[in-house]
This record gives sequence, structure tokens and C-alpha cells, in this order.
Amino acid sequence: MYRLRGGNLEVLLAHPGGPFWSRRDAASWTLPKGEIGPGEDPLAAACREFEEETGFPGTPPFHPLGELKQKSGKRITAWAFEGDANPSLLVSNTFEMEWPPRSGRTQNFPEVDRVAWFGPDEARVKLIAGQAPFVDALEALLSRGPPPSR
Repeated sequence: MYRLRGGNLEVLLAHPGGPFWSRRDAASWTLPKGEIGPGEDPLAAACREFEEETGFPGTPPFHPLGELKQKSGKRITAWAFEGDANPSLLVSNTFEMEWPPRSGRTQNFPEVDRVAWFGPDEARVKLIAGQAPFVDALEALLSRGPPPSR
């Protein structure tokens, strides 16, 4: 999700939930994303995952930003859409894990513990390695005028 405020671009980034990420900030934020189900259309999966992780619906038109390969080998395909979500209204799905380690106790954590708006330069610092080129792709797309949609 992106918005233009006073002519300035801002992108909505998600901070992963759970104890491993709780004290990390720089290079730990991400695009809301997830797995594509068997036979699922990639854009439909992106919209589903965005809403599951944030509680905010994706609204057309959707603008393709391309595909990147992360260090882990995972491929990420991203689309941008314009919106203006209020970060305080975040509603994320949860995951379960044993915490503390080897304690035998299972706890639930939000998949995303917060979202925030960032300008492009700050977003590049906040994003995990390998996702910053999506910010470049969005800037390039918007600099060409009204973006093509899917």
C-alpha cells in the first residue's frame, strides 16, 4: 500500500511479530506477504495475505512491481495499490510457537505486530535485505505518470 501526502510518497510496511523480532527495527520490516496456495493466482494470494496480516483490504487498481529473489531463495512478487490505512487499526492473524525455547509452553503471537508509513529513504533502511528494490520500482512507476494496473 502506498499513499501520496503533500506530493510525497509513503509506503506501508509491516513489522514481524513474535519474540525474535521484538527488539529489531532497522532491516527488519517487510512488505505484508505470504505463501501462494496450490493453484492460487499470485495477485489473489497477495491480496489475501495483505488482508490476513493487516486487516486492511487491498483495493484495485493493482500495479505490478516485479519479482525479487531473497537470500533464502524465496521469490517475492509484489504489487502496489494506493490506500490510506490507519496503523492503529491493525488486525493481524496469529501463529503459535513454543516460547520460551524448550519450555514446553506454547504461545500465540501476531504475525505482524505493527505497521507504519515511511518515506522511500526510510523504507529502504527499515526493509529486510532484498526488498528495498520494490521501493525503487514503485518510485519509477509513479514517476512515469498514472501506473498501468491489473
